[in-house]
Amino acid sequence: MRYGNYGPKRIVELDWASTRAQNRSMSRVELLMATMDEGYARLRSRLVGLGDEEFSWLPVPEAWTIYKDRRDRWTYNYAVPDPDPAPLTTIGWQLVHLGTCKVMYHEWAYGAARLTFHELEIPHTASGALSLLEEGQRQLRNDLLGTSELQLDGPRKTNWGEMWPAWRIFWAMIDHDALHGGVIGCLRDLYCWTRDSSARC
Repeated sequence: MRYGNYGPKRIVELDWASTRAQNRSMSRVELLMATMDEGYARLRSRLVGLGDEEFSWLPVPEAWTIYKDRRDRWTYNYAVPDPDPAPLTTIGWQLVHLGTCKVMYHEWAYGAARLTFHELEIPHTASGALSLLEEGQRQLRNDLLGTSELQLDGPRKTNWGEMWPAWRIFWAMIDHDALHGGVIGCLRDLYCWTRDSSARC
């Protein structure tokens, strides 16, 4: 596996001093920050070397993707409620979805709470989508840095109208990175193997 990171386990000599440091007691803010950083680092590692061709590759003909609408604006397929079964998507769709959700969660929980999904400028290149992802992550990380233990239980807005405790905003985004990062890893492996059966993915 090239991007899924599911290789064979390795036996390593334990560094007990490092192990004790990693297992120290943490506050909730510290735990959320550590989990957010680790999960995001894994996600970014699965995006190394992503180019526009792979970004736009259709794993099946009817896959959800990034496209231009009737007004000649870039957008991406979406439906409410979620289709069952869920459609396959392009890598670009996954990446843009991650970036836009980060921006929107920040906007409504910690920002002006005015922006809507329809007002977002949707990137249609790998570099543009990665820039959106980075900006969304920066915003959320700064939000958490400015949140105290007590404030984690305080109410925060969501863009669909519910009120959530602040900790749930960050927890949802951590889980979101894990879910879609796994999908991206699988799609990149599939792209590699279907494009060149002799490639070492």
